[in-house]
Amino acid sequence: MVNGKKIVVVMPAYNASKTLGDTFNEIDFSIVDEVVLVDDASKDNTVEVARNIGIKHIIRHEKNLGYGGNQKSCYKKAIELGADVIIMVHPDYQYTPKLIPSMAYLISNGLYQCVLGSRILGKGALHGGMPVYKYFSNRLLTFIQNLLTGYKLSEYHTGYRAFSRELLERINIEVNSNDFVFDNQMLSQIIYANYEIAEITCPTKYFEGASSINFSRSVKYGLGVLATSLKHFLQRKGLANYMIYNLKRN
Repeated sequence: MVNGKKIVVVMPAYNASKTLGDTFNEIDFSIVDEVVLVDDASKDNTVEVARNIGIKHIIRHEKNLGYGGNQKSCYKKAIELGADVIIMVHPDYQYTPKLIPSMAYLISNGLYQCVLGSRILGKGALHGGMPVYKYFSNRLLTFIQNLLTGYKLSEYHTGYRAFSRELLERINIEVNSNDFVFDNQMLSQIIYANYEIAEITCPTKYFEGASSINFSRSVKYGLGVLATSLKHFLQRKGLANYMIYNLKRN
């Protein structure tokens, strides 16, 4: 715990058996209370590895629901466990769990409701081996998103994220896509709901075995990001009313 707040790490997993152990071993259990792993119908032995290294809370999807669908299961379980701070760490070891304490303290101290680990602040992305086309796509999409949302982030595409319980209980993530664009829809919801977002510099590693979407999926994702940003613009200008921006009732 941090300041009496329960910290739960969630891991959306797909074919992560080779890297899960390394990721898990870097978690600081002096502050992390629980770890949840959701396996999205992996074709390897991710679930077996998770059990062997001591993860108690394991959910296995019998059918692949997609990255967004996986996260929905992650956050639902974390809330059920009584989490006050929920931190998503990919089990592919692309992001180091050593930033968990910094992210947890920012939320537990009431400074922010959302914290992102940014690969773009500093030189983490290219130094870590991010493909050049992905780097420039990231920069272009982020520039457009900042214009359309009226916010300012260094990137919208990191998978390293921390949230307060309050935030997850207010925004309606269940209506979001089950695909990769879920991440951007969620940030759009958070910004529209006037929650402040913090960013911290995050090193990253690209290597064989780390998860990454191919070029065609990247194009589909990029188009989804642009569509989400346009909807955000229309919503904040009062020109449209999209369901994803309706907050849950207390």
